[in-house]
Amino acid sequence: MSFKKLLNNPNIKELLKPMSKPSIQIAIDKIANCPIGSSKVGGKPDLPTDFKWFYFDVEDDDGTVDKYPLSFLAQINCEDVHQYDKDSLLPTNGMLYFFYEMDTFSWGFDPKNKGSARVYYHPGDVSELHRTDFPPDFPEEYQLPEMPMTFSVKNELPSFDEFFEQYNDDDNYEWEYEDVCKYDDTIAEMGFESVHGDDEKEEAITKLLGYASVIQNSMLLECEKVTNGIYCGEATNIPPDILRQHKENSKQWQLLFQLDSIYLDNREIVMWGDMGRLFYYIKIDDLKNMNFENCWLILQCG
Repeated sequence: MSFKKLLNNPNIKELLKPMSKPSIQIAIDKIANCPIGSSKVGGKPDLPTDFKWFYFDVEDDDGTVDKYPLSFLAQINCEDVHQYDKDSLLPTNGMLYFFYEMDTFSWGFDPKNKGSARVYYHPGDVSELHRTDFPPDFPEEYQLPEMPMTFSVKNELPSFDEFFEQYNDDDNYEWEYEDVCKYDDTIAEMGFESVHGDDEKEEAITKLLGYASVIQNSMLLECEKVTNGIYCGEATNIPPDILRQHKENSKQWQLLFQLDSIYLDNREIVMWGDMGRLFYYIKIDDLKNMNFENCWLILQCG
């Protein structure tokens, strides 16, 4: 069935219904001191005493390697979000941490970006964590202010971009604007809001799980390609059989965490490109096994 016929299929809602996923929406609305062990963006992280700070190694043209310390972005106390994790995908205890190197500002379309973003999971007792200073070579301008989080649940369907990428079998078909309208109208009739992002968005969307609020395009296939050594910063000719395998494997990827640009009291706190977002992805099996070593980050902006 062609993609156009799929959109106009009278049973399209029955296809979409089981795709619904709950996301954990994260509200960030103030700068304030947070107790040790709490979920937050910015400030100094609460880490185990044996933690070794993450660095991103960048090789210069002359072969020398420069080491850049990753910025601490956020920590999630898994007990704080457990009641909102309706599909029981996240660990039930311990702390999840998100890091990103803000000097080189990697976008995630280059295999060489590996190591520029990291997710760290501490499965132990949160009460044993310690507020940890930044390393001596950490730039002060990349230290985010401390901001507490509050949580809620929202059910979502994929953005049009992600739906198109996963269900269009004709590589020569380019979607049309009326396709987007048809899809968004359909999910609205089902009681869902579109998670398709744009550069005119009025609210920040930071969340765990669910579907990515894309700004440019779906990222599932990009995650699969780039983690298999394919540079995605420009069009690349990939043999059709390999591309089909990448597309099939892309279904293994899941949004883990999405961090939006942050404005508070009409003041820019952090900006990812031009009103952009950071997206941390993980393979479904890795999430089930609480393996956060191979997460991949993509930055998109308007």
